[in-house]
Amino acid sequence: MTTRKFHALLLPTLLLVAGCEDEKSTAGTSTSERPPAQPSVAAPAKTPPPPPTNTAPPEPKHDCPEGSSGEGSFNKPCEAKGKARAMEVAWTGKMTDEGPSFKVTNTSKLVILYGRFVAYFYDKAGKQLQVTEEGGKPHPYQKCSGNIFGGVMKVGEKAVLTFSCVKKKHVPEGTAKVEGELQMVGFADSSGEKVDFYWKNDDLVPDERPKGGIKK
Repeated sequence: MTTRKFHALLLPTLLLVAGCEDEKSTAGTSTSERPPAQPSVAAPAKTPPPPPTNTAPPEPKHDCPEGSSGEGSFNKPCEAKGKARAMEVAWTGKMTDEGPSFKVTNTSKLVILYGRFVAYFYDKAGKQLQVTEEGGKPHPYQKCSGNIFGGVMKVGEKAVLTFSCVKKKHVPEGTAKVEGELQMVGFADSSGEKVDFYWKNDDLVPDERPKGGIKK
């Protein structure tokens, strides 16, 4: 009987203690002491950068001279074939310390500002001679390009010119005849100070060119 009574009296005490322990445990951690919950924020989607553009906008097409076709840009000029020429060139027969001089005529229907000039050299028998520069490799002609006319060449205009890129030192020994061609020209815009579009005929300037040039 004693044992039963002891257990009966002890049980409420144990429950009371256990209950106090639970209260202490709960009271020991208040809501204000807890670290604030961090809101979950989704990372914004990144917009991919636009692909790089390394190409320049296309050149506007021009009305090419009759017998030629192309865009008219420097890299894609109006291309002609055969014996078509924009300028006629003839050696004056004179050779000074500055080099040979040439009669140049604008035979096109437009004002010309830019030119790419090519000079060939022949011996008395009409054999094409190689141009050799000190320390350089022999090549079949001498050429230069740019605003080589000292201004514009008007339609039908004639001029006697000595080109700075064809000096006496470029003339091969044994030269009896000098001939030239305008491989490429740039037609001036309305201001006369800029090139509007380009024309070219590569058939006029082969590496091996007979005296007198292309005939067909």
